[in-house]
Amino acid sequence: MTFRAQQSESLGRHKSLFDDALQRAEREHFVRRIWDKDATLWKSEEAPQKIIRNALGWLTVAQWSSQRVDEMETFAREVCDTGFTHVMLFGMGGSSLCPEVFRRTFGRREGFPELLVLDTTDPDTIADLGSRADPDGTLFVVSSKSGTTIEPLSFYQYFHEAVRAVVSTETFPTNPGANFIAITDPGTLMERIATEAYFRRVFLNPPDIGGRYSALSYFGTVPAALMGLDVREMLSRAVAAMDACSTSVTIRDNQGLRLGCVLGAMARAGRDKLTLVTGAEISSLGLWIEQLIAESTGKEGRGIIPIAGELLGPPENYGNDRVFVAMHAGELDHETDIKLQALESAGHPVVRRALSAPLDLAAEFFIWEFATAVAGALLAINPFDQPNVQESKDNTNRLLDEFKSKGSLPEQHLVAAADGLKVYGAPPAADSASPAGPVPPPDAVIRDHFARAKPGDYIALLAYIQETEVHDRLLQAMRTRLGSRFHVATTTGYGPRFLHSTGQLHKGGPDSGLFVQLTCDAKTDLAIPGEPYTFGVLRQAQALGDFSSLQSKGRRAIRIHLGRDVVAGLKNLLEIVEGA
Repeated sequence: MTFRAQQSESLGRHKSLFDDALQRAEREHFVRRIWDKDATLWKSEEAPQKIIRNALGWLTVAQWSSQRVDEMETFAREVCDTGFTHVMLFGMGGSSLCPEVFRRTFGRREGFPELLVLDTTDPDTIADLGSRADPDGTLFVVSSKSGTTIEPLSFYQYFHEAVRAVVSTETFPTNPGANFIAITDPGTLMERIATEAYFRRVFLNPPDIGGRYSALSYFGTVPAALMGLDVREMLSRAVAAMDACSTSVTIRDNQGLRLGCVLGAMARAGRDKLTLVTGAEISSLGLWIEQLIAESTGKEGRGIIPIAGELLGPPENYGNDRVFVAMHAGELDHETDIKLQALESAGHPVVRRALSAPLDLAAEFFIWEFATAVAGALLAINPFDQPNVQESKDNTNRLLDEFKSKGSLPEQHLVAAADGLKVYGAPPAADSASPAGPVPPPDAVIRDHFARAKPGDYIALLAYIQETEVHDRLLQAMRTRLGSRFHVATTTGYGPRFLHSTGQLHKGGPDSGLFVQLTCDAKTDLAIPGEPYTFGVLRQAQALGDFSSLQSKGRRAIRIHLGRDVVAGLKNLLEIVEGA
């Protein structure tokens, strides 16, 4: 199969930077060195080179997966024949975002179970998904590369107990493990749990692939097969994309290399806000690209900041820190095309990528992975590690240990409160002369925080709340207002999902983020079997650990607690934002 996607670049006065990057890539043999798995392309030190050499399996995994399509399709038919009506995937970051893109793009396929993806510790979401899927009729997929990620393990504990309560009685004991499968690396804790609990199946992934590069491995292809997608056709398109990025293709025709050179060259020139514009038919693709780019490049004080889901506006809304990449399957809608033309005319770099159909997503995954590797080389960073992700995990574990010993999580410094909103921030310095007094209302504190934004910054709304259409609309309204008022990029992410993606960029990338963490009280809470804490406590520990990490890096951050009525809290905050 030939590669079908088309790419064009309109870079204006920035074209010379792109040409220089292409020439450097040719001079330094980027393409050959990537395929040779030459770690010196990215780092000269032995320690990072060892990490890199063990993280390049994504280059050929589409071929590996293609050889296992019969196996996956046979298992998918078994699942259908067993009568499962739902497949619920437990994962975080790289193990869940590709299946989530498939779920949102293709929906439920006739004759196959409905795919549900659980990647949040929000107890309201967990309760909602639990009410939509009968435990007895659901196949649960525990998806974790490391096999020790706290969220999938907690989901497993909760739903294993739910299945056990339904399918097993003293008279007719039944194995709850028959409702579970695992996708993990060989030798992990998850593999041992799955074996001991008699899971229906364990899919062992090649271990030399990082989570965010795993879309074309079992982590993406098994869920795709279970929901009834044509995995064979998707992988054939991915293999065609591999060939289109090989050493047999000229530098000028290599779309993965060209895209990576645009991203790297523009970021080096200060245009580090990668603004993703996606057509309606593949609108969720930005979620996956956001993780890949942010977690791969956001380190050593450098990075490319992906902007997904931001409404496209007129040229005057944007500073000189933007590069736009528009992707669509089919015809680009007229309104978006007009806006992109206006951006081009105003001198903003614009890349257009035209896919032939949504099934090209698999090929697009590879193109972006290759481009990320190229951009990482241009930025002189290791795009295959994620040091600050582990830091947030360690903070969460420390706080949970404190909860186990004290029965509560630590209090943060309250700086403002009124009308159901509470604002937390850094405590004053020990030698501060600020007089003690009543806590002020939040309006001025929040507006002062936003006023710290300067050209080249971005504002990130970090929402540890349930993901709903109403919450989406209110957060989007805030983004639109803040972007037009301060002329900066805006992002939003639901926690703890983003801890496994953009969280790396927030702490390890450039100090250009202005952070607003949003927390709330859950309407319901759920116990985690075998643990002394609930999902509500786990989510709060993750939020506090995240905030602590931002503070330790000196980032500009506040936490706004919305209370129990999240919609009312968001509306109050929106009013403050509109007056900023």
